[in-house]
Amino acid sequence: MSYNAINKTILLPDGREIIIETGKLAKQADGSVVVKMGNTMLLAAVVSNKEAREGVDFLPLSVDYQEKFASSGKIPGGFLKREARLSDYEVLVSRLVDRVLRPLFPDDYHAETQMTIHLISADTEIMPDALAALAASAALAVSDIPFNGPISEVRVARIDGQLVINPTVTDLQRADIDLMVGASIDSVVMVEGEMNEVSEAEMLEAISYAHEAIKSHCQAQLELMEMVGKTVKREYSHETHDNDLRQKVYDATYAKAYEVAKRGSDVKSDRKAGFGAVLDEFIASLGEDHEYDLGLIKTYYHDVEKDAVRNMILNDRVRLDGRALDQIRPIWSEINYLPATHGSAVFTRGETQSLTTVTLGTKLDEQLIDSAMVSGTNKFLLHYNFPAFSTGEVKPNRGPGRREIGHGNLALRALKKVLPPDTENPYTIRIVSDILESNGSSSMATVCAGSLALMDAGVPVRGAVSGIAMGLITDEKTGKFAVLSDILGDEDHLGDMDFKVAGTRNGITACQMDIKVQGLSYDVLSQALAQANAGRLHILNEMSKTIAEPNVDYKPHTPRSFNMVIDKEFIGAVIGPGGKVIQQIQKDTGATIIIEEKNEKGHVNIFASNQDAMNSAISKIKGIVAQPEIGEVYIGKVKSIQPYGAFVEFMPGKDGLLHISEIKHERLETMDGVLEIGEEVKVKLIDVDKKTGKFKLSRKAILPKPEATQQQ
Repeated sequence: MSYNAINKTILLPDGREIIIETGKLAKQADGSVVVKMGNTMLLAAVVSNKEAREGVDFLPLSVDYQEKFASSGKIPGGFLKREARLSDYEVLVSRLVDRVLRPLFPDDYHAETQMTIHLISADTEIMPDALAALAASAALAVSDIPFNGPISEVRVARIDGQLVINPTVTDLQRADIDLMVGASIDSVVMVEGEMNEVSEAEMLEAISYAHEAIKSHCQAQLELMEMVGKTVKREYSHETHDNDLRQKVYDATYAKAYEVAKRGSDVKSDRKAGFGAVLDEFIASLGEDHEYDLGLIKTYYHDVEKDAVRNMILNDRVRLDGRALDQIRPIWSEINYLPATHGSAVFTRGETQSLTTVTLGTKLDEQLIDSAMVSGTNKFLLHYNFPAFSTGEVKPNRGPGRREIGHGNLALRALKKVLPPDTENPYTIRIVSDILESNGSSSMATVCAGSLALMDAGVPVRGAVSGIAMGLITDEKTGKFAVLSDILGDEDHLGDMDFKVAGTRNGITACQMDIKVQGLSYDVLSQALAQANAGRLHILNEMSKTIAEPNVDYKPHTPRSFNMVIDKEFIGAVIGPGGKVIQQIQKDTGATIIIEEKNEKGHVNIFASNQDAMNSAISKIKGIVAQPEIGEVYIGKVKSIQPYGAFVEFMPGKDGLLHISEIKHERLETMDGVLEIGEEVKVKLIDVDKKTGKFKLSRKAILPKPEATQQQ
């Protein structure tokens, strides 16, 4: 059997190639492609049911990105030795693809759709996450599934002052801007990334540069679509409407919903009750014997409510809670709320609240990473929890979902830019944000609370970090738009953009943007960023009233750390045979000791709960690594007795011969009864044999001479 494979090549700005191949693998899927760059290869396959399930009025889309360990010649760790549930990294890549695909499916398409993306070959220098959305979109392009694309996604980084598309892993380590940008030919749809405190203008320049590269990706997919003959997509009918009922709902409820929106209540439950009352009144007006579809009524009223809120904001320039467009909700914060933690903070903005803790652990607490592309450790963790009670709901606790993982990752990226470098930070840092109330941007509340908690813990961060979520409402017909600072949950749902920006006073450290409207201009985006900057600085000023600088010391109950660098040759002596020496030191002192070999040196990290334990451990290790000096006096312990003298351990791990002639000034005929094993004896190091390195000790050298004693 032969395969009629079709290929399309995309050139990056620096001349490197991306190849899209279809018609060879996974041919029973509705659409499948292999995307190759270097030795990195991704297989994307999409399947969509022909019909929608009854009662489904949304798009049941699932996107799963998974890295096969065999792609990099590795076998998974653990007991099962096979790929299991998606890792957090795979979930994050899945989200990157989902967020750029989902808005571009037709609003009335409700068939269950599954997009699967597998890393099947890995190049250690080519990052697959920057190719995943391209592969997904190309799979849709060669299928008959309705999709208002194509789209693509690229990584844009600024390296040594130059913007680069899809840089290598090595080059990315020098980047001060690292953004993932997803877009169609016409519009930017999604942005996410981290930066080293850069300006809004610099970030916009990077987004624009990425979009230009994406346009060529999209054009290549359009050409591929023609090559495989998939320009005509399947017909479908997933919605049934009653236009007369739609108009009836609009006429009866729009003005009332507008008044509820304009009322300006700052309590979410009051607004919900107000909008609900309008719907209930309309349904009651129909009488008990009406034959209208209640599901359609609720759908049409939702559209009415959305239009009313959007128009009220555009026309009256006020918000659902009565705020001005650029006004931030009231903020209060508190540190050291949990006295037994290493650091804690409560941050509340309006009806959004985060209780965040910081825990400082040892190197033994580092997270182990075992993936197809990366193996190693991670010493900075941030976990975000979103219990159901934070929104007044009842839901089963099934552990963190994709949303929680994504929000936590955004906050982590924002805060890690101000942490001290690993060479100056001996601790493994874990931040946990528990969202206690939620009505708008709990991820940005996590950034603020995390920053406060780090400073409360005494971590020497470079500066405070705050975050803000921006919204946008536009009207294509009139050209009106409104940029909203510190959006509510309702404004996020009803608006055209959710743009989260975090940073210090010096610049942006992380961002995440999802745009739901096509053709958003860079002028509007620039205004949103400028307004976000003002809001971010306002929040920083409020935070500084609680704590302006990191505490000068850690909490009394925080483990203390001390770093030592020893010669490589002493690593074995400190560890001892089978770890005997280091285990004994830890047992005697209560300290935790970790030794690593780096750059031909031994790096010793000592963690202890109090200074006495720390001093004791330091003293014992220094005793092991100290170099014996001729002429120095030591207190040793007799280890064994021979006819010609005794062997004395005068330093940890170092024995010397105390010859029978060096014990006393008087001549000794025998060692019987002179010394006992285990006896402590003061000795002087008088010589080191140059050939053998053996130590010669003397006791008589520090004893008064008999003549001097007789004269006194």
